[in-house]
Amino acid sequence: MKDKLVIVESPAKARTLGKILGKGYNLKASMGHIRDLPKSQIGVDAENNFEPRYVIPTDKKKLVTELKAAVAEASAVFLATDPDREGEAISWHLSEVIKGKTNIPYQRVVFHEITEEAIKDAFKHPRDIDLDLVNAQQARRIVDRLVGYKISPLLWRKVKRGLSAGRVQSVAVRIIVDREREILAFKPVEYWNMQAELTKQPETTKKATFSAALVGLIGGSKIEIHNETESTDLKTNLEKSEFGVHKVTTKKTNRTPAPPFITSTLQQEAWRQLRYSASRTMMLAQQLYEGLEIGSEGSVGLITYMRTDSTHIAVSALEETRDFIKEKYGAVYMPEKVRVFTKTVKGAQEAHEAIRPTRIHREPAEVRQYLNEAQFKLYDLIWKRMVASQMANATYDNISVDIEAKCQEPKNSYLLRTSSTKLDFPGYTTLYIEGRDEDENEDEKSSPLPTLSKGDLLKLLKIIAEQRFTQPPSRYTEATLIKVLEQKGIGRPSTYAPIIYTIQDREYVTRTKGSFAPTELGFVVNDLLIQSFPDLMDIEFTAKMEEELDEIASEKKDWVKVIREYYLPLEKDLAKANENLERIKLADELTDEKCPKCGKFMAIKSGRFGKFLACTGYPECKSTKPYQVKTGAKCPECGKELVQRISKRKKRFYGCSGYPDCKFATFMQPVPKPCPDCGGLMVAQRNKTAKCLKCSHTEKVEDSKTASVDVKTESEQSDE
Repeated sequence: MKDKLVIVESPAKARTLGKILGKGYNLKASMGHIRDLPKSQIGVDAENNFEPRYVIPTDKKKLVTELKAAVAEASAVFLATDPDREGEAISWHLSEVIKGKTNIPYQRVVFHEITEEAIKDAFKHPRDIDLDLVNAQQARRIVDRLVGYKISPLLWRKVKRGLSAGRVQSVAVRIIVDREREILAFKPVEYWNMQAELTKQPETTKKATFSAALVGLIGGSKIEIHNETESTDLKTNLEKSEFGVHKVTTKKTNRTPAPPFITSTLQQEAWRQLRYSASRTMMLAQQLYEGLEIGSEGSVGLITYMRTDSTHIAVSALEETRDFIKEKYGAVYMPEKVRVFTKTVKGAQEAHEAIRPTRIHREPAEVRQYLNEAQFKLYDLIWKRMVASQMANATYDNISVDIEAKCQEPKNSYLLRTSSTKLDFPGYTTLYIEGRDEDENEDEKSSPLPTLSKGDLLKLLKIIAEQRFTQPPSRYTEATLIKVLEQKGIGRPSTYAPIIYTIQDREYVTRTKGSFAPTELGFVVNDLLIQSFPDLMDIEFTAKMEEELDEIASEKKDWVKVIREYYLPLEKDLAKANENLERIKLADELTDEKCPKCGKFMAIKSGRFGKFLACTGYPECKSTKPYQVKTGAKCPECGKELVQRISKRKKRFYGCSGYPDCKFATFMQPVPKPCPDCGGLMVAQRNKTAKCLKCSHTEKVEDSKTASVDVKTESEQSDE
């Protein structure tokens, strides 16, 4: 009996499925897409209903031959690619390319977790390829190809070579540019805060001392203090006032846990708590999903599918989670009813489950020895979020106290307010507390209050007046940018990571202290695109386009019609731009390095093969040099300076400037200061420390930004 052929995307996934399916199945990996639009041409016939021309890349031809040979020896073919549109399209491409003359059945199997139960159930219920999902993916791919391959050459002619435009990428840059312009236009406004330090009479113990903030007038308006003169007058009035408790309000509040992760919230929380980029988060999640060797269990899928916009959880997983909570923490930590979350994501695609552990009883501590540090931290985050989502609410006792300050001259009654929050029952916070974005205010950390009742007399100890200024809006971080993209319906879960990678790779934005700021190039390209392609750069228009692309999957829209309605106005705008746009010359970025031939300063320029240094005396002096980002650190092998480089796999590393004579290299960011103990090379660590590579000496440093950059792009975004 011939084996049944099962095709998945990766060898890791093949190993895990092979262990579950056992004998009688031959597992093969397609290594992603086996065919795609050509890189050297647009590959879309706009005059013939946008017919795509797919080609098999050179590096996939040998694999295709092997898959065809495997098909010839198989009794049936199961296409077990990922359970989303991209996976559906990969299965369709496979069936189109490797189908031989044999009449063996080709069937699609779909599962959202790689566990024995899920896999065996999926193989019992195979289906045909869903062509609506395929067309939805094709339409998105074709639209992105048309935008990228039509507009990018315009940018080459009008600005400089090597630039790119993308349907989603360009809008993401606009969001960052708009925020930067808000910051640049922001004018700080002065204001003053006033606090009274009080104590309960007749008590004078330290515990009886507390602070209250000036709010306004009793039964009247809010008081705003705009300058020092107003502050001084109010301070004088308060210092001669009599203080007493006007009202005490006590109430209990509940705090509900966050829902289990979807793709966007996982990326946001991994940035907030672990400082993992979206690309790195998705790469690690893919590893956890496809399966890792866990001792005697062998290769095991640790989490469910990581590209999802649903917070739905399977009944069996909910029951297992509640049993675990009762067993581990006690019945008091388990709510009476199962907690069900409803998450409405704009343009939600797949009715998947949320991202959760495949087995709740597989605690992070039990698998830690089998995972690397990064895999463990992400698994720990996913596991805690899932368990916490089904735990009891945290309850708090909140006390709010209104204080009256009676002033005889002028006759006013001022209102001051203080509050205190006390944790009554920790609930889910025993296990997990959600991270915060940089622009979110922390809960006021209130000190405990003495026992206060209405009518209690208070003694003023001092008045504290503080000058402050309003702050501009914060720049976007990875977490806040993904949040706004999701809120506005720009892109989809699988595209956030490649969007963020691309806008940095094209040098439209730069990352400064974890936040995004547009470069001069980003400003120029953004303004040019807004001027020439208002629809392309309109946030609402882009979100509507996303919705129409999604509707193709549910047979509500014809994919050719959707593309045509988008493409015809784009062609008109492109013709106008080609005719009317003037060439924009970017200012050179000068360096402090002097030309070895004529002594003039050299500038950073970009060419076909990246950045280089060129003499500002051009064309009289045509001297050029390789561009190197200096680190200030010395090579531990030859003493020359270490410089930043980018590998072929788009990873940042640091190598000796004396290459190829000296081949020292490291992925860890060098620190300019040598080790004080042995003089060795110090490298930055994540916890704001630096460690010597030679003697392991460790010390605090001011800046310890992570050195390596993990990049994993989606084929759907390759043209952007």
